[in-house]
Amino acid sequence: MEIQEPAPQEAADEEPVSEEMDEEEPALGGTVAQMNALEQAESYLSFSAFSESGLIGQLEYEGFSKADAKWAVQQLNVDWGQQAALKGESYLDTSAFSKSGLVGQLEFEGFSKADAKAAVDGLTVDWKEQAALKAQSYLDTSAFSRSGLIDQLKYEGFSQAEAEYGVTQVGL
Repeated sequence: MEIQEPAPQEAADEEPVSEEMDEEEPALGGTVAQMNALEQAESYLSFSAFSESGLIGQLEYEGFSKADAKWAVQQLNVDWGQQAALKGESYLDTSAFSKSGLVGQLEFEGFSKADAKAAVDGLTVDWKEQAALKAQSYLDTSAFSRSGLIDQLKYEGFSQAEAEYGVTQVGL
């Protein structure tokens, strides 16, 4: 039995076959939309830290479907624990946090409890100084008594000693 190959089409007046890829057609292992989502995810990670769920959410916000966003993020080789540490450092660059407050913020961002805790434990932070910065930020917007500000800092997750230090540093 002989296999016949189809004859090439050479009719001059026929429409050329489109070279464009359909959204659902595979391209290098994923659809065009998935590959675009992957490219966007890599771009985001080049300048900011994300949790896995946070990155998926950002891609969805950009208009990618949940399925395409999930596919793209699953293709990445990312150390989410390292991303948690980078995000924690980023937060400390712009705001003051207690240790437990920073862990909670990272969890809110979508990092696992284990990654958030390990990330914060791995940071070199003077938590007393963070209490002083947080105390000052409260005083910049509102009036407090010494005991009221200590209570507020404790509510934020600072220890009694950290809160007292912070309040003393701002002059109360």
